[in-house]
Amino acid sequence: MASRALFGRLSARIPVTARTYVTARPSALRSFPRTKLPLANASTTAAKADPETTVNDGDVAEILSSPPQSVPPTSSVAQTASAAPLSVFAPETNGQAGDVEGAPTDWSKSYYGLSVEPFPKEVSEVLQAPTDPLDIEVKPDGLIYLPEIKYRRVLNKAFGPGGWGLAPRSETHVGPKNVSREYALVCLGRLVAVARGEQEYFDPNGIPTATEACKSNALMRCCKDLGVASELWDPRFIREFKAKYAVEVFAEHVPTKKKKKLWRRKDQPKFDYPYKE
Repeated sequence: MASRALFGRLSARIPVTARTYVTARPSALRSFPRTKLPLANASTTAAKADPETTVNDGDVAEILSSPPQSVPPTSSVAQTASAAPLSVFAPETNGQAGDVEGAPTDWSKSYYGLSVEPFPKEVSEVLQAPTDPLDIEVKPDGLIYLPEIKYRRVLNKAFGPGGWGLAPRSETHVGPKNVSREYALVCLGRLVAVARGEQEYFDPNGIPTATEACKSNALMRCCKDLGVASELWDPRFIREFKAKYAVEVFAEHVPTKKKKKLWRRKDQPKFDYPYKE
């Protein structure tokens, strides 16, 4: 009885519209209590002005269907994203300048032009021309090689001076006994090959010279991909060349008097110092 009397007193204070709403849809009252919702329309202003106004089903549907005012439409987001400027060396452009006209290529990361198309026939003939036996040198340990200046002459003949270059792709690594650095060979604005050069040194004062020799070593390794002096890595050619153009001799180390077998070209003078035949 007490609860019925309390309910009757509370009901007398509720406006007719609210009592009618509760009687018709009690579940809606539980789902949407009488709170001030952030409505961005004319009905919201009226609801705030009249504290006795209740939220009906039409207002709820409109609130749920309308997007928040702080979030732009999907088309606006897409237009903003497409209009955002890209970095000159963004990963999507693979190190290339992309749409930025006149911007340089970051050759420390880029692979631009790699295997896009072969070089013209006249260029290929220069690069893959047989190596002149008179240009090949022999080290005392029997290793045959082409001096680095010969590689530069071949590239100058094929692409012209200024038509090729070596671009560093890493910092110079100076170890206790050697220097190494990675380089990229770029010809006519295209990446051709990547290789790491290395060079030993015996005194800290010789590090600058070793750094330059490291660059030449990387050039020699990059030129293998172009076919320059490729015979020097062919075992059959090496055996035939040494049999025809080189000789192995005994030589004595002058300070220690120790003898050792050394290689040299047949048309070169005999060893004199520190080894002497």
